[in-house]
Amino acid sequence: MASERLPSRPACLLVASGAAEADSGGEGGAGPRVPLVWLGLALAQRLLGGQDAGTQGLRRPRTGSPAGVSAQSFLHCFTLASAAFNLQVATPGGKAIDFVDVTESNARWVQDFRLKAYASPAKLESIDGARYHALLIPSCPGALADLASSGSLARILQHFHSESKPICAIGHGVAALCCATSEDRSWVFHGYTLTGPSVYELVRAPGFARLPLVVEDFVKDSGAGFSASAPDAVHVVLDRHLVTGQNANSTVPAVQNLLFLCSSRSSWACSGVFCWPLRTLLLLGLLEACRKQP
Repeated sequence: MASERLPSRPACLLVASGAAEADSGGEGGAGPRVPLVWLGLALAQRLLGGQDAGTQGLRRPRTGSPAGVSAQSFLHCFTLASAAFNLQVATPGGKAIDFVDVTESNARWVQDFRLKAYASPAKLESIDGARYHALLIPSCPGALADLASSGSLARILQHFHSESKPICAIGHGVAALCCATSEDRSWVFHGYTLTGPSVYELVRAPGFARLPLVVEDFVKDSGAGFSASAPDAVHVVLDRHLVTGQNANSTVPAVQNLLFLCSSRSSWACSGVFCWPLRTLLLLGLLEACRKQP
């Protein structure tokens, strides 16, 4: 479902992976998927000020297969974008979001988010891209398992590309762009320059040899340019209407670039009796979102 809707706001589609750790079948079978219990332990640990060996570092264990959505990247995407847009969250099949890399700094936000009505995503397959003004994809390790081969997302991306609508993909979410190939198998972002997780970042994670796709290789093989900074460095690339961030650390500046990109358009089409001075609306939303950042 969507966040709270105001008639004077443009609409943004936030697409996330629906691949859960329990579904990924990593080493030793299905991975753990106990978000509410785990979050309860994390919050208790934070309140008590202790460090339990069972939740050391407050990072959920990962399987060897890509799955889930980065909690911190999603938090920043949702908070920033919902201040300026009517935001619609969608996943393949409308599956619930499985957050990974939950820490003590975002555990409470994730728990509160799960209790909201808009925490239930819409089905990506039912989304009409023409209804949205911007597309946002947070860092999703699970994107390699579902979004990178999604025909529904490919249809939406092709529409956004043909209309030059703003697109922002971050970290592992950049893999989702790889699904947008034409009938002749050419990539719609041929000739663009973008960033994403570098090989140097990916190789550090367990299961690197089993990854179904390496974004850097795909981008270069598809006739596009790839730019990367040092591992874990904040790095954002803007090329025409496409914004990409190298990793989850790049989420905030990437989304801010998306908002500035949208605000550079003097106005967008009217909806009913409402027409928006988009530049003013989005810049005010950006300032408010920055003020709310934890």
